[in-house]
Amino acid sequence: MVYCIKDIIKNINIVIGCDIGCSYCYARINNRRFHTTDNFNIPVFFESKLKMLDNKRYSAYLLTGQSDLSGWKQEWLNKVYEKMKENQHTQYIFLTKRPDKIKLDFTLDNGWFGVTVTSSKEKEKIDFLRQNINAKHYHITFEPLFDDIGELDLTDISWIVIGTETGNRKNKSYTKREWLYNIYNQAKEKNIPVFMKEDLLGIIEENEFIQEFPVEFGE
Repeated sequence: MVYCIKDIIKNINIVIGCDIGCSYCYARINNRRFHTTDNFNIPVFFESKLKMLDNKRYSAYLLTGQSDLSGWKQEWLNKVYEKMKENQHTQYIFLTKRPDKIKLDFTLDNGWFGVTVTSSKEKEKIDFLRQNINAKHYHITFEPLFDDIGELDLTDISWIVIGTETGNRKNKSYTKREWLYNIYNQAKEKNIPVFMKEDLLGIIEENEFIQEFPVEFGE
């Protein structure tokens, strides 16, 4: 059985908006459809959603499903930190495409700070993640993949997610099975859990899926 990552990790979009402008951005499409904010290029902080972080139903929450951490103001992050301190057994996941634009000397142990890498040319982002964010947990999302990522330095990486592009964009990119297994094999050598997203069904068979979570995320 192939699971959806949202079965375990709940999206809570504390901040909505991003000015990076990726051609494959589903969040921008959703904002255009539902008109959540007037201008998606300008991140907006929804402070009223902070109370949702007290919900114990899920053991892990993704807070950047419709934003990029590089676009967050420090005051927003500080308010999220206060909730994280109150819920230390819950894990909070942050993701960025621009770790070179972030400098965080202080984070909390139940924070997971990750970077999106889409091609072999972007591997240096993993170094920026480790250099610029002082965290206990680092993770990498390879989605979408535009080429073979090659050899990786996975030092201090706690989790890896692999996916492919969704939606109906013209010239849509599809992850190739040899690309994703190159990443998986390198992660396996270092005993790093890997989650292959359900969108890969069709690129690989159902019985080939590896869907692992860090032990901190619970069963």
